[in-house]
Amino acid sequence: MPRIDYFFATLSPYVYIAGTRLEEIAAKHGAEISYKPMDVMALFPRSGGQLPKDRHPSRLEYRKQEMRRQAKKAGLPLVMRPANWPTNAAPSSYAIINAQRAGGGDMGRLVHAITRSCWAEEKDIAQEDVIREALEEAGFDPDLAESNLMLAADEYAQNLEEAVRRGVFGSPFYITDTDERFWGQDRLSDLELHLSGRL
Repeated sequence: MPRIDYFFATLSPYVYIAGTRLEEIAAKHGAEISYKPMDVMALFPRSGGQLPKDRHPSRLEYRKQEMRRQAKKAGLPLVMRPANWPTNAAPSSYAIINAQRAGGGDMGRLVHAITRSCWAEEKDIAQEDVIREALEEAGFDPDLAESNLMLAADEYAQNLEEAVRRGVFGSPFYITDTDERFWGQDRLSDLELHLSGRL
């Protein structure tokens, strides 16, 4: 069975814009997804990048245009400057780690519910009630928002170290079991072509 290691940040607008296309592609090709939420703000300086606030104005302007265009292509509403961004991504990431370990729900729907809460609904995804609501929407026990936090925190830190080792430098980032790497939701079509044996 093909495997896709999915490195992402719950603060990333492009993870939201990706929707559940990764899950649709994986289902089509019988691939397994391993969800690896990470601290992208800690990743940037360790992988040659800069925090958004430190980027050149031309890059920031392009980012705004690209976010608007990509959201429109995906047919998703997008608030360009959400009231609660940035925020602490750790609580939502811990919930995703706990949910993957627990099973029984829809992981793609969970990730999308959390990122939608930030980028379309302007909710604070560091808040327990917002996380519980996303867990419940995706068919998970909402108590996963506050259980096994030390274990989840350790895995969250390990995900960052693994990301650095494996050449990840942004979010979303997809790595196949043959070490083919795809950066950005706009490369999902290339990932599908690869899984089809055409790329």
